[in-house]
Amino acid sequence: MTTIHPLAQQDVAAARDMRQAASAHKGERLGPAARPMFDAMLAATPAAADVRVQAATVGGIAGFWCRPENAKPGARVLFLHGGGYVLGSAHAFTPLAGQLAARAGADTFVPNYRLAPEHPFPAAIDDALAAYRGLVAQRAERIVLAGDSAGGGLALSLLSILAADESKETPSPRGAAVLSPWTDLALTGASLATRAEADPIFTRDVLRSLADAYLSGHDPVDPKASPLYARLGGLPPIRIDVGDDEILLDDSVRFADRARSAGADVTLSIWLGMPHVFQSSLGRYRAAEHSLDAVGAFLRQRLE
Repeated sequence: MTTIHPLAQQDVAAARDMRQAASAHKGERLGPAARPMFDAMLAATPAAADVRVQAATVGGIAGFWCRPENAKPGARVLFLHGGGYVLGSAHAFTPLAGQLAARAGADTFVPNYRLAPEHPFPAAIDDALAAYRGLVAQRAERIVLAGDSAGGGLALSLLSILAADESKETPSPRGAAVLSPWTDLALTGASLATRAEADPIFTRDVLRSLADAYLSGHDPVDPKASPLYARLGGLPPIRIDVGDDEILLDDSVRFADRARSAGADVTLSIWLGMPHVFQSSLGRYRAAEHSLDAVGAFLRQRLE
């Protein structure tokens, strides 16, 4: 199912203001030096009430738990943060992950997977897999995946890896919910051109520099790097939320189409007028609240 959400009248002014504020920085390259700025921006997402944040290590990967008061016993969410594989940290994303944890009613672990260029491919997916196996080792009974941007791509790559594991030694997740996932590091989506003006944040060159830093010469169509090219049979239900005003729109649309063709149950929600990972701007956009509520309900259902 694909749903296109109109731009709410309450969000028109906020979207315009955000576009104006971001215009001066559009196209700027984002390397390791931008990490403090990026973390500060994500840490500004409002924290959910009654969610405790605790440092922890799962599967040998350091990170943080977001633990809501109403957490279901045995239910876990593995949240993989965004940042183009170069930016971001588990701690900076605990407000966003905590919002999902509260809505899903489940303890949520955010791993500090290794970043490029210091740790290029496959460090990030290796760490994501280790964290997932760590949750299994802790006897989590029901696990779902979540993530945004590059973290959304990681979640979908991890999902396909686990689905393709014929040994079935590691139980598969019950589902995945991703926000503006980056599924194609080869950058072949038509929206890279058709949404080039509409996107207030990214350009093709910015994404290319991030992909190059992560891949370090590796083939961008390797399914472990770009889940768009993975074998997608046997996947559990997936929800994808994406803004219409972002050059990565087709990374969501094409993945949804391919996964559906392989038999997966995919819910695709396209939000008109919204930028990349607009959910982090909770309190600014009504659409952010509506999207997070729907994602939380999806995760809660998969964890029952």
